[in-house]
Amino acid sequence: MGLEVERCGRILLVRMARPAKRNAIDGSMTTALDAALNELDDDPELWVGVLSGTPAAFSAGTDLVAGAGAATERGGNYGVVGRDRNTPLIAAVEGIAYGGGFELVLACDLVVAARTARFALPETARGLVANCGALFRTQRALPRNIATEMLLTGEPLGAERAWTLGLVNTLVEPGEAEAAALSLAERVCANAPVAQRATLRALADMVADDDARGWSATERAQLTVNMSQDAIEGVEAFREKRAPRWNGR
Repeated sequence: MGLEVERCGRILLVRMARPAKRNAIDGSMTTALDAALNELDDDPELWVGVLSGTPAAFSAGTDLVAGAGAATERGGNYGVVGRDRNTPLIAAVEGIAYGGGFELVLACDLVVAARTARFALPETARGLVANCGALFRTQRALPRNIATEMLLTGEPLGAERAWTLGLVNTLVEPGEAEAAALSLAERVCANAPVAQRATLRALADMVADDDARGWSATERAQLTVNMSQDAIEGVEAFREKRAPRWNGR
């Protein structure tokens, strides 16, 4: 499964744990993430969630060999990024949050990161397109030119700069992200849960139309890329551990 779920009072700690694969998401992890976040939203005794990884990686995104499995009914891709949530969710990031891993971060409400954390969207380097929300959420979380640079170059953004730019709420020393996220969750839990949920709903309602347009635009981009020879070449090059040979078709 590769997922550990722990109740810490009113906080649900959800930890991705496939360290050998840098917490890349396969079908079983998608199913498990969906179940965990269903529990978070459905149990009135849970007021906040924390999503974390392992010391070397938050998540490398989709397992390009095994695949991430089918989107879930309530959560969408990974069981997370298309979710209509009512309960606050905090990302605790150590190491890399690449591709879909960064899109998981963007789907959360608050972000705690270690100084050594790195965020990236390398899809175009594989001949692919970011299809789990990054095409529209990155430019909400970051200045548009920085978001565009990340999407077009695939190069990583360090945690300290991400904090300066406003993506990261709390910056901590390496190894402290999960504990700091739990501490932040306790601060959230000090406030009224009904008011918290109503606030999240209002925020979601304000961007609902933008999200709908964003998912539609993402689908069009993915269809274009999926029919390209470059998409096949990018994944094959990744599997064969070689530089891709693009032909632009």
